[in-house]
Amino acid sequence: MPVQLSREGRVAIVVMDRPDARNAMNMEMTEQLDATYDELAHDEAIWVVVLTGAGDRAFCAGQDLKEAGLAGRRRSAGGFGGITRRDFGKPLIAAVNGFALGGGFEICLACDLVIAEEHATLGLPEVKRGIFAGGGGLVRLGKRIPMALALEMAMTGEPVSAQRALELGLVNRVVPRGQSVRAAVELANVICEAAPLSVRLSKRVIRASLAQGEDELYALQAQLGAELYQTEDAREGPRAFVEKRAPRWQGR
Repeated sequence: MPVQLSREGRVAIVVMDRPDARNAMNMEMTEQLDATYDELAHDEAIWVVVLTGAGDRAFCAGQDLKEAGLAGRRRSAGGFGGITRRDFGKPLIAAVNGFALGGGFEICLACDLVIAEEHATLGLPEVKRGIFAGGGGLVRLGKRIPMALALEMAMTGEPVSAQRALELGLVNRVVPRGQSVRAAVELANVICEAAPLSVRLSKRVIRASLAQGEDELYALQAQLGAELYQTEDAREGPRAFVEKRAPRWQGR
């Protein structure tokens, strides 16, 4: 099975499990990731998802070029790796345990937060192979870092180190080798201390801010806020504060 799924409390851990192929994406892995994200999106017991690769060499080496032609004919509706075009409402944290190149880096850019191990490298090497990053990397990179730096990465195909990615704001934290999943789960547990619906609303508005104008965003925020304040969690938070106790979130 090229995808492994485990759970730790409110956190799901998804592992791309093709270490001998540097966790490169083939059709079977794509189909299983699609099914896994579908499952987790509807699993009310899961509030945050961590995504990583098997082994200690690679998070994901991108598309398995041995299947590139076949993959082009059977694309996932969720985009590359089942996630780059998916509207996934729950927080998604990438635990980058090695190099994340090409589609692997595009998956990182589609995640909300990124924890990278100190030996990791990230980049879009497609131009060195006569192809281009069509899984969202070229769409997202210039919104995440200064345009000149995005153009340099895209046009040279040269990767950046984990530390450089941290300096650029492409990753949230750099941790020692072998510690990315544990650090990601710890961060996920901090997120789980907050009300899950509030977290998802906040994610949705910030994500939308990259594509919409202020008037549209305020309208979206008002709509989502009105829905949020009708929930049990919105009543529980202030009540717990007044009663000086930890809130008991229900996710509804």
